[in-house]
Amino acid sequence: MRTLLLSIVIVASSFTLAAAQKGSGAPATKSLFDRLGGKSAIQAVVHQFVTNVAADKVISKRFAKTNTKKLEATLVDQVCAATGGPCKYAGKTMADAHKGMKITEDEWKATVADLKSALDKFKVKDAEQNDLLGALAGMHDDIVGK
Repeated sequence: MRTLLLSIVIVASSFTLAAAQKGSGAPATKSLFDRLGGKSAIQAVVHQFVTNVAADKVISKRFAKTNTKKLEATLVDQVCAATGGPCKYAGKTMADAHKGMKITEDEWKATVADLKSALDKFKVKDAEQNDLLGALAGMHDDIVGK
């Protein structure tokens, strides 16, 4: 359960963003999946994100026994599906995934920083970063302290 923390965060935030966009009455635009550059771009960012997490002293201990290849594959599928891509994901809710984990505020901030760093490395545009990272703020209370 703990190994999916980051993937659940990203996916849930992306689902929140997609739902907000659908209900906004705004004209149709490219999906976030397309704006991010498709599956290969997501794979590159996710790989860097997992690398960042593994090196992060604040949260790496949560992933010490994680199968990183499996985690990366799960993350890619989750982000792909959540951003409007062709992948499928049927995972736990945010509340279920984080129940009993007691994620701290520092761990939350470290996770967001690791994702931001990965997005920056691949020069993901500000608008797409804001769509992902902004939506994370709405997930805070489902993750931190649970």
